[in-house]
Amino acid sequence: MWEVMSLKGKELLFSALRHEPLTTLPWVPFAGVHAGFLAGFKADEVYTDADKLYTALLRVHDLYKPDGMPVIFDLQVEAEILGCELQWSEEAPPAVKTHCLAETEQIPTKLPEATDGRLPLILSVMESLTKAIGERTALYGLLCGPFTLAAHLRGTNLFMDMVLDEDYVHRLLDYTTAVAVRMADLYLSVGMDVIAAVDPLVSQISPEHFRSFLKEPYSRLFTHIRQAGVKREVYSSFFVCGNATNKIEPMCETAPDCISIDENVDMATAKAVTDRYNITLQGNIPLTTVMLFGSQQDNMKYVVDLHDALDHRNLVIAPGCDLPYTTPLENVVAVEQAVHQTTVVREMVKNYNSPELEFHGELPDYEHLEKPLVEVFTFDSDTCAACTYMKAAAMDGKAHFGDAIEVVEYKYTVPENIARMRKMGVEKLPSIYINGKLKFSSIIPSKKALIEEVEACLR
Repeated sequence: MWEVMSLKGKELLFSALRHEPLTTLPWVPFAGVHAGFLAGFKADEVYTDADKLYTALLRVHDLYKPDGMPVIFDLQVEAEILGCELQWSEEAPPAVKTHCLAETEQIPTKLPEATDGRLPLILSVMESLTKAIGERTALYGLLCGPFTLAAHLRGTNLFMDMVLDEDYVHRLLDYTTAVAVRMADLYLSVGMDVIAAVDPLVSQISPEHFRSFLKEPYSRLFTHIRQAGVKREVYSSFFVCGNATNKIEPMCETAPDCISIDENVDMATAKAVTDRYNITLQGNIPLTTVMLFGSQQDNMKYVVDLHDALDHRNLVIAPGCDLPYTTPLENVVAVEQAVHQTTVVREMVKNYNSPELEFHGELPDYEHLEKPLVEVFTFDSDTCAACTYMKAAAMDGKAHFGDAIEVVEYKYTVPENIARMRKMGVEKLPSIYINGKLKFSSIIPSKKALIEEVEACLR
């Protein structure tokens, strides 16, 4: 009899997405800019040169033996096409620098074409990879989700719009959903197997706002992808970053084939919800504490613990999000070994305990500050969209008050900052503390809300 254990690569991942019982779990490394690091290319090189991107992705495939893998992890492709300027980095994806709708409410009508922006580069690499490895490895086409794209276009104004002009937000999201549908069609046309809508800012709104503004757009998008899969087997995935715990059920209501979460959400808690909807769950190896700064044993143990704690049906092992650029190769290889050779690795780490990070600095004397201190705790505002807009909200406050307040960011990509956050009891990212007290966690405040909190401190 044919055994499930014999499955590997695309067929193994597809079995997970078909909701079939598995003994071996699928493994999907999200190696975006990290692919460039493996091949000796800077992030801005690998995202602007087709040959370098293709070379880097083959390196990922050879080293990490994925069952599925994304072609490019860049949430700014659509925004760039639609008129936003980008800030490029050597070790991170580009970030949106200007918001083309910041000063106007005129919603565009343009939809991306295969000849626009960096799409010729991306589509050509997708087509080449489909021919080279597509028969044995599932390929992901990642698009920017409608809500995050709306924020890219509108900036932090979007969060005030949701309160003051709901009709405008609905119309803007109708447009950004049409953009997502077009991107899905383009990626499907060159052989992508999984269309993943990556929408980190979903974690920054309430479940009520999700159902009001995003349930219909996302249902429309995933229905479109499902209908596109009539002629061949294709799937949809809904990526979210940050503390999306209370959004898992609303996300399930939009009927994606898969939901991907990061370390801010407990896998067992999320899986209890996704299983009720028969949706596959993907995640959630911590990017910094485990994959970037941890040891091989840390990575192996995290995977083994996930493997042993969760029902294997409807489960895919993956990083919580896009791998940091300099993630050690040996750590990712350790993850692959733990996923595909779990019995052997379990014995290797059965007595292992990870060392604790210690904070060696001093916290501010919050009771005797000269002026209000706004502390923004982020994963990294240069690479995390939710963090970008949380920091932008704080900087809106800085622009309003000037030197009357101080704003500082602590990034989770720095070990000392990780220890600081643990000492302060920071549980979720991104968060804003004012004078040492938590004010906003996983909800990006409007400019008005932030100003009111600071004014209370000034009084």
